[in-house]
Amino acid sequence: MRYVADALKVGDVSGTGGEYLERFEAGFASYCSCRHGVTTSSGTSALHLALAALGIGPGDEVLVSTFTNMATFFAAVYTGARPVPIDIESDTWNLDPRQIESKITSRTRAILVVHIYGHPVDMDPVLEVARRHHLAVIEDAAEAHGALYKGRKAGSLGDIACFSFYANKILTTGEGGMVTTSRDDLAARARLLRGLAYGKQQRFMHRDVGFNYRLTNLQAALGCAQLQKIDSVIAAKRRVASLYDQGLASTPGLQCPVEKPYARSVYWMYHVVLGEPLRGRREKLLGWLAQRGIETREAFIPYNMQQIFIDRGWTRKEECPVANEVAQNGFYLPSSPRLSEEDIHSITAALREAISNI
Repeated sequence: MRYVADALKVGDVSGTGGEYLERFEAGFASYCSCRHGVTTSSGTSALHLALAALGIGPGDEVLVSTFTNMATFFAAVYTGARPVPIDIESDTWNLDPRQIESKITSRTRAILVVHIYGHPVDMDPVLEVARRHHLAVIEDAAEAHGALYKGRKAGSLGDIACFSFYANKILTTGEGGMVTTSRDDLAARARLLRGLAYGKQQRFMHRDVGFNYRLTNLQAALGCAQLQKIDSVIAAKRRVASLYDQGLASTPGLQCPVEKPYARSVYWMYHVVLGEPLRGRREKLLGWLAQRGIETREAFIPYNMQQIFIDRGWTRKEECPVANEVAQNGFYLPSSPRLSEEDIHSITAALREAISNI
């Protein structure tokens, strides 16, 4: 509140400049072990900006993990490129690196990985395929602030990365996002395009077709404060996940999140999946929990199940069977870092009771 009030007092309220914008970009980039941070108006605009900075356009193909918020796919569509879905691993729910190579064509330009629910993708095999085929690697780290892959921060692993600062993210500015990269050329290109590509000598002689994707200095002020406590938020998220793991251990028919040896997950959401004998009974289970005051949310619906893309002939519903299974049987449990041990005990007890009663 002090930072936001200070920005108001000074009068730096827009996205064209201000002390907090510079502090937030530099601070978050440093946190992610990157040289550059470029603030944006949202995580979606960060994705679009990253693709545009790489020169992705009509006729190009971008390989994308099918199981994600559709903003990831929309960003590729905005550029005129065609997104190509990649099915997921059954345990991490991340893109399956083993399936990438078979989807590469002469039009493929990039691989867009998604660190789903805060667990990093197994990046080494992704990067190896990308190197051999001369493809760019973009990280959608919207849910993975502070996650680690073999000790390295999400957002520093590919050519360029994108974060969201929406209200429910690990770090929030209400709405907002960030592009991170250590490539000077991509950072410069992203900065140019973000602010309408204004001219240098003559401001209104534009250098390219740009976007108005600026974050405001007011939001950056909030982000600076959030950045100061990001590690405590992550610790709280991991505590919540640990308590759920303990409370739901060995619950029949329930798949809980994993944390691979190469990863530190930040558990943005505690997502579970129903297996046998509960498969196909999600709606009944969620209704039972709702009657007892426990809010849940269904899993993302993957790209290959989205009718708007099936109708365009870009995908087939059966194209990614693992993702389909997770989408139809997965849901989130309450995941706020403010949940108490008593809260989680009540939720896990209710879930176990629900499972035994349906």
